[in-house]
Amino acid sequence: MTAGRFESSVYADRLAAAAAATASAGLAALIITPGYDLRYLVGSRAQTFERLTALVVPADGTPTIVLPRLELAALRESAVSDLGVAVVDWVDGEDPYGLVATALGGGPVATAVTDAMPALHLLPLTERLGALPVLATEVMRELRMVKGPAEIDALRKAGAAIDRVHARLPELLVPGRTEAEVAADIDAAIVAEGHTEAAFIIVGSGPHGADPHHEQSDRELRAGDIVVVDIGGPYEPGYNSDCTRTYSIGEPDPEVAQQYSVLLAAQRAAVAAVRPGMRAEQIDAAARDVLAEAGLAEYFVHRTGHGIGLSVHEEPYIVAGNELPLRAGMVFSVEPGIYFPGKWGARIEDIVVVTETGVEPLNARPHELIVVPVAG
Repeated sequence: MTAGRFESSVYADRLAAAAAATASAGLAALIITPGYDLRYLVGSRAQTFERLTALVVPADGTPTIVLPRLELAALRESAVSDLGVAVVDWVDGEDPYGLVATALGGGPVATAVTDAMPALHLLPLTERLGALPVLATEVMRELRMVKGPAEIDALRKAGAAIDRVHARLPELLVPGRTEAEVAADIDAAIVAEGHTEAAFIIVGSGPHGADPHHEQSDRELRAGDIVVVDIGGPYEPGYNSDCTRTYSIGEPDPEVAQQYSVLLAAQRAAVAAVRPGMRAEQIDAAARDVLAEAGLAEYFVHRTGHGIGLSVHEEPYIVAGNELPLRAGMVFSVEPGIYFPGKWGARIEDIVVVTETGVEPLNARPHELIVVPVAG
């Protein structure tokens, strides 16, 4: 792996697959501006500014990247120079949208644009092309949903790194400390364990645990609290971890322990159901049915999972109504939760890989309610 990206051969394969998928979709080309799709295709971490950067991937022919001359140095960090991509640079006062149209051969053509393209660029580009592009989502989702070996290896490393952070949690969850103080320590631990940064940190103690998207606050932890800790971040070359465990400060109330045991059974059932050919909605149902049997279905208020890779949330989504058949190489979270407003909540989350014969979880920390002893 080259610093910050995979070997260039990985991106060469992706560009070829993107061109083939573009042709299969009946399109002349993809136009990709900075964002996760550009990073996926050529390893570029360029950002979107008022000056246009756009990769043109034709269904047949040589890809072209149009970019400001002042961004040429940053382009060298990507795989572009190894991929045979034509580089067309421009300076202020020139028309970059016309350069994209020229790369497409001029005249109206059926193109697709990445869903991250700002309107600032989409509108003038549409005017130059003489035709309204469609979204490239359908093409790119098929490429990005099924991870290759290098991606899965990166996700394994990210999962192991976030497991090491969770292993530190019992020493951080001390009564009297605030959620924000715990979160600050977690932030430092995420980087210390090999991530480039923390993408998100949820420390939901007591009633805050009943809010699935609570972040952290000045509430002080107390003996008897149930604490939801959901954390993750990018691990080079940019693939994300995401893992949730639930902690009890001191021994939990018997009713809490019993309800948590149902959640644990639901999460295990959903993970066990993962294999090629199962529909995404069936994994969601596997978790939900266990909770429904115990009368807890109404307290599970979100989907069971989401895909993960360069983005923390991407396809496939593990949710009712999604009939997408699972395929080997898909990677997603399995994270049922139960939430009792004003009281407490709990969630258990692993990232899993669909294998040829079943499932490989990427997180190995204990799934049981983790009891943190209270001193004195």
